[in-house]
Formats: sequence, C-alpha cells, structure tokens
Amino acid sequence: MAMPGDKAVPRRILWCGTSKCDFEAFPRDVQKEMGYALYLAQIGERHAVMAKTLKGFGGGSVIEVKENDSTGTYRAVYTVRYADAVYVLHAFQKKSKRGFATAKTDLAIVEKRLKELIAEKAKP
Repeated sequence: MAMPGDKAVPRRILWCGTSKCDFEAFPRDVQKEMGYALYLAQIGERHAVMAKTLKGFGGGSVIEVKENDSTGTYRAVYTVRYADAVYVLHAFQKKSKRGFATAKTDLAIVEKRLKELIAEKAKP
C-alpha cells in the first residue's frame, strides 16, 4: 500500500465490456467522486468510505464503489486481481428501491466479465 508522500506510479485502468460507456453516462459529480476512488485503486489504495469488497467473488480482489446523488445510486465494480491494471468490470445505476443488495443481473455481468478476464489472462 502506498504511503502519503510516496510517488506511486498509477496502474492503468482498463474497461471491460460496456463499462466505460456506462460510467460516462453517470452524472458528472458521480463520475468525479468515483473517478477519485478508481485513482486510489490505481495507486494501490482503497477509498475508505466508497469502496467495499464485493462478496461472492472469493477474496478481496473484486471491489464495488458506491455513490449517490439526487438522481439515484450508482455503482462501479473493479478488480485488482492483476498487477498490470485496474479492470473495471461493470458500471451501473442501481434500480431497486428496496434493500442494499446488488441485482442478480448486475452480479451476473460482473461474474461473466471476470471469467472472461481470467480466461484471457490465462492464455499464453
């Protein structure tokens, strides 16, 4: 983990599937706040409030970033499983008005893109 004052070289961000387009459709203030959380991931840190491990993906390498504004709740899911980049697996607006759980359809997208990434990285 980078210490304050360290000059960590940020890892690049790679967007899986439609995640970049989906992220760019978020309100500007949401993009700005989530962008900072993604920057922290690039330098090996985790946003203390916005970023939490997404359960069900084995370990702490799949992270969900949450942000709210007057138009709704927005989420981006990324993985730091590989040292070469931060991979954004999915970005979406939470539709359900009840509960905190991520919709099964969104979890399925995360799972599919993570499996595709793992398969791609396993190729020689």
